[in-house]
Amino acid sequence: MDTELSPRAAEIAEHTKILLAAGGYNGFSYADISDRVRIGKASIHHHFPSKAELVLTVVVQHRAQSRTGLAALDKQVADPRARLDAYTGYWTACIRDATSPICICAMLAAELPAVPREVADEVQGYFRDLSAWLESVLKKGAATGQFRLQDTAAVEANAFMATVHGAMLSARAFDNPAIFESITQAAIRRLAPEA
Repeated sequence: MDTELSPRAAEIAEHTKILLAAGGYNGFSYADISDRVRIGKASIHHHFPSKAELVLTVVVQHRAQSRTGLAALDKQVADPRARLDAYTGYWTACIRDATSPICICAMLAAELPAVPREVADEVQGYFRDLSAWLESVLKKGAATGQFRLQDTAAVEANAFMATVHGAMLSARAFDNPAIFESITQAAIRRLAPEA
């Protein structure tokens, strides 16, 4: 899928990402985007003929940005614990300043039975990418003695990922961004070998 967008289409996609984080796939319409971007619904349809195509574009971009960010973390941060801290720190900042209060793929995952198949496939791909990255970080940490895993690295990666996304929901439910950081830091501390 070509994700190169015109400036106006990029603006539409950015506002869609905000709306997805706020209410998921069914929580917005082209009328909502029209109000935010101040263009007619027909103009939105010119750029994105269907809501499914619009959301797919946003999720493809989100997934690509995530891959790029995780690859940059791998290059810039050698220490596995520091990688997990940096990953959760990114989300801590996003939640605290409300730029991205929840991962749009986590939001869409809750709606998977009701979203178009192509969007669901991309959301599942995002989770596979993140799980594989976490598994590699945990394996490296276990190999160096920095982490003590209770189960396979794959199971631990999925548990950590679920904890991160659950922490996003808890922070939202309690309207308290600090909850996210306290939960994720506790999850990272639990990986440390017993003294």
